[in-house]
Amino acid sequence: MPTLVETEKDKSNKTVTTVIYALYAASLLLGITSIVAIVMNYVKKDDVAGTYLESHFRWQIRTFWFSLLWGIVGFVTFFIVVGWFVLIADLVWFIYRIVKGWLRLNEGKPMYSV
Repeated sequence: MPTLVETEKDKSNKTVTTVIYALYAASLLLGITSIVAIVMNYVKKDDVAGTYLESHFRWQIRTFWFSLLWGIVGFVTFFIVVGWFVLIADLVWFIYRIVKGWLRLNEGKPMYSV
């Protein structure tokens, strides 16, 4: 019986991870959903500790913070030509991270070896 409960918990955590990826993807159009996603990452982080989903959470959290950092750098340098390239590279990188993470999640694989 405990195996059934753990399986349901794992399914629930995988669903939460999927929703977080979806919120990050939606932030490309809506913006604010990435704030909801990062809050969910930190709130649910302990629930996925010790599972392959932990690497997805780490991937998502790093994606958010590094994308925000490069977005700020791009915004600050926007009025000189380099800012445009930084913002475009940040966007491409953000999309890559969402797609790669979501595909690995659907395959049931961790993001990288820990």
